[in-house]
This record gives sequence, C-alpha cells and structure tokens, in this order.
Amino acid sequence: MNSEHREPGTPSAAKAWLRALELTAPLATHPHRILPVVIEELAGTLGDAPALLSEHECLTYRALAEQSNRYARWALDQGIAAGDVVCLLMQNRPEYMAIWLGVTRVGGVVSLINTNLAGPSLAHCIDIVAPSHIIVGAELVDALAAALPEPARRERIWVHGPAHDRFPRIDLDIAQRAGAKLSTLGIRPTSVEDTALYIYTSGTTGLPKAAKVSHLRLMQWSLWFAGLMGIGSSDRMYNCLPMYHSVGGVLATGAVLVGGGSVVIREKFAARQFWKDIVRWDCTLFQYIGELCRYLLHTEPCPHESTHRIRMCCGNGLRSDVWNDFKTRFHIPRILEFYAATEGNFSLFNVEGKPGAVGRIPSFLAHRFPATLVKVDLDKEEPLRDDQGSCIRCAPNEIGEAIGKIPTDRSDIGSRFDGYTSKEASERKILHNVFKPGDAWFRTGDLMRKDHEGYFYFIDRIGDTFRWKGENVSTFEVSEAICAFPGIREANVYGVTVPAADGRAGMAALVTESELDLAALRAHLIARLPAYACPLFLRLRREMEITSTFKHAKSELVRQGYDPTTTSDSIFFNDPEQAAFVRLDEALYDRIQTGQFRL
Repeated sequence: MNSEHREPGTPSAAKAWLRALELTAPLATHPHRILPVVIEELAGTLGDAPALLSEHECLTYRALAEQSNRYARWALDQGIAAGDVVCLLMQNRPEYMAIWLGVTRVGGVVSLINTNLAGPSLAHCIDIVAPSHIIVGAELVDALAAALPEPARRERIWVHGPAHDRFPRIDLDIAQRAGAKLSTLGIRPTSVEDTALYIYTSGTTGLPKAAKVSHLRLMQWSLWFAGLMGIGSSDRMYNCLPMYHSVGGVLATGAVLVGGGSVVIREKFAARQFWKDIVRWDCTLFQYIGELCRYLLHTEPCPHESTHRIRMCCGNGLRSDVWNDFKTRFHIPRILEFYAATEGNFSLFNVEGKPGAVGRIPSFLAHRFPATLVKVDLDKEEPLRDDQGSCIRCAPNEIGEAIGKIPTDRSDIGSRFDGYTSKEASERKILHNVFKPGDAWFRTGDLMRKDHEGYFYFIDRIGDTFRWKGENVSTFEVSEAICAFPGIREANVYGVTVPAADGRAGMAALVTESELDLAALRAHLIARLPAYACPLFLRLRREMEITSTFKHAKSELVRQGYDPTTTSDSIFFNDPEQAAFVRLDEALYDRIQTGQFRL
C-alpha cells in the first residue's frame, strides 16, 4: 500500500473534511459577504503581506484591495449595472484578478476569455455573452481586432498596456482613480446569489459554452479548498495554469488568499523552469491539471526538484500510471486529487491520497453530494432505463456515467446547477425522471467506476469512448497501456473510420524519446489489452498539440485519419498478415480503403 494512502475515516482525512465544513458553513447566513469583500477585510488585517506575486508585478493584500477598488470605480463611472458583462482577455498576471474582483464587486459580470482563441471562435465566446466592454491585454489586441472587424459593434474596447492609439488605455485611466474603500451609499449591494463570472467549457464537443459562476460558488470553492488544504499565512501557491479557467483563476488564487497565504503567478507553464521557480519563490503548494505532471516526469533531473519546500500539490487528472513515480521522484508529501466541473453540481475529493482515484464521498457528506453512476448506452450516448423507465444504478466496479442530483431547494448551495448563458445548452445537461417522477440530475458526460471502498475512478469522456468489433474501447485505458511502454512520452488515442467496417478503429498519435521498437511495443500492447482495443494505426509525431488545459487536441487528428498524404508524420498499420506494425504508404492505404484487408 502506498505510504500516503490511509483508509477512510482516519484522523488526518477527517480533519481536512471538518475544516472545509467549518469554513463553508456560514455562507448561507452572510448574503453580501462576497470574495471582494473578504479581500478587503484581509487587507485590513494583513496589510503589506504579499498576496499575488509575479516576475513583473507584486500586489500586497492592501494593494490588491486598492487596485480592485479602482476597477470598481471605473465600472461605476462606465454605467456598468448589475448583470452587465465585461469581457477580460489577458495573460496571467496579478492585475488579472484585481480586475474581476473590482468589476464584480459592484454587480458586473466578468467573462474570462481563453487567450489562445482567435478568429471565429474568439468572436463566438464574446458574442454569446453580449458584453458592454472588453478589457484586453496589449499583447492580444491584434488577435481581438482581427476577430471583431465590424466597426459598428456595440462593446467598447479598453487596452491594458501600451498598444495601438485606436483604443483607450484602461491602465492609465485606473491610475487616476482612488483606491480607498467604496462608499456603499446609493450602490445596490451585490449578493452571493448574483452571477460573478462566466467561465467557458473547453469546447471538446462543439463551440465553448459560457457557464454561470455565482459569488456564492466563488466563496464555496475558495473556502472549501482552503479547508481541505489547511491553508495558512505561511503558505505560498505556485500557479502556472490559465487564469481564465476555474482551477487556475479561482481555486489556486481564492483558496490561498482567503487563508492569508500568497500566490505566485506565472504567465505559462514551462516544464524546465517549474522546479527552479518553486525553489526561488519558496513555494509550499502547487496546482496541477491534466498532463502537467507527466510533462514534468519527462524533464531531465535537476537539483531543484528535491530541494523544495512543497508540502502538498492539488489538482485533477493525475493518472494512476504517473502518480507514484511523480510522488517519489519529486518528493511530494501529499497529493490532493479532486474531480469537479466548473458548471457541475457535485465534486469528489481524494483526501486520503489513494493513487489513481479521483475521490470519494464520505458517508456523512452523502446528503450534500448526492452523486451516483448509471448505466449508459454508448452508441446513443444516453443512460439505459429499466422496464419502469428508471435509470439503472451501476454495481461496484461497473462503469457508468456520473450524475449529480439537482435539488429543488435553492438553499442547498452545494448541489445547485446554475447552467450556461444558453437555456438550450443548460437543458441538455439535465436528466429528468431518473429514479422517480419529477427528479432531475446533472449529466457530467464522464464515465467512471466506483470500487467497494467508495472511491471513484475516471474512465473516459462519453464520446471519447468508441466501439470496435462490437466492443467499447476506452481511449483512457489504451493511452495508459501505451504510456507504460519505455520511451513513450505522450499518447493521444482516438477512433478513426475504416471503409466497410463497423465502428471506429483505434489509432494512437505518439511522441517518443528515441527510436521506437515497434515489435516490442506490439507485444507489450497484446499482453495488456484485449485484441479489439489494440490500436490498428500508430502515428509518430515530434510534438503533440494540446489545449490550454493540457488536454490533447483530437479533432484535426480524427479528421486526417490514417491517410499518409495528409501529414509528414510516419504512420504505421498493425498488419494482421505480418503480425507487425508496418509503414503505411499510399499503396497500403489504398488496399485498406478498398477492403482488401479483413479487419
């Protein structure tokens, strides 16, 4: 048993849950105590203690409160009323949080825009929230101007930093404003029930959707994670995740600030600089997501990776094949893995540190997080129902879709589903008449299994799982098996269409450290995967395209399929006649396309 893992109910785990419950319990009784108010309270007690730090700017608690007050005054002078939207398109920096704290303090809603977007996708994310103003970092002005060419658009654009004379500079405007506390006279008090942010889904199943995030949710996230991590004033969080997402923009910042600690903000993740930064800034915590930990494992060893003061890392997506190696090599005392979605209505927390698990729900919290797994028809991507029309719960270790019950009582703050700006998109995430007439549950779209101890394990996204030879293939399972082979740095698994064959055949794009022994890899996969799950095609690449949250991009790879004329990458076919991976050229491609192989 891993030395970190403790059985459910041990004192350390119980203390973490208790701290989280104690911190979040008063939320319902303080309807106007929102995060900007908490930051101002902390400024009064912590003053010049560091709050947000970076290479180019640092804000103390007092400075953060004052800067957010300046943005609040700017919002009021612009006539931004409750519910009016301001889009924020800016790279990671302390000022980023000051902006949305200030605007949301007076009732505005800040829409956090992905800085990697361009063209129609960027315009889409702006248009669906109908902003009155856009604040854009100088480095992103050209991308914004190219995406919004129409001169008659209604929103007003403000640039932060030196750029074009075409737009006013908000940083110069803000510098002229007072940072003192706001007078509440004549201002509608902002409630925890009000929407604070729009945070976008990744768009893996279509264009991104803007999820509503209330002030209540911001407070709940911040206080809950502060409790689970045991945040104190001596803690310093290293955050290199994008601040336009909930993990990098709220959890890594809000949870530490409400506990009196400080946050080091890096503009982007850089594997080779990671441990140097951790040591130089004397960090005690860091936030991870997706493949970040795997990338770090593939870096060359450096002295800083074992001379740090890290006591815990927190995040989601740390796979079981990486967990122990990561923990051991980098001397990580504790790993707090969790499962959550920005718009979701329940979360799972692996407080005990069981490798590979995304979390569990203790029995004493089951009433607060009513979640379960139900059987799914993967072809239709819909839950199965019994003769009475009810969904069917999964047995232990049976794979199904995770769903969370939506309460009829709005006072149940932990299980609400606030949805998206689109009512139609919100409704598609709700499952009705699940176990009894009239009940409603939130669909995560994630396949999981739950063991006999109550731990949940992520399997795959519905839609990423594909069928081949009448069987369901999990891309996650195949990727895990491939990455266990020496020398493979990354594996992106997906299904491709083959003429005259039912379902989709498995294909894997690989990034390797050196020349790959294909015969040994084939034997390795045969020993670890059922025949239907072994990839039929391999594509060798120098690097993998990833999303802003370190997820592998798949859409273009799926579109190109295994056609060797679409890429300079080497493509190999798992030839059933030769029992070997062979180089796929145009002639072999034509034979497959014309059905000369029985697959």
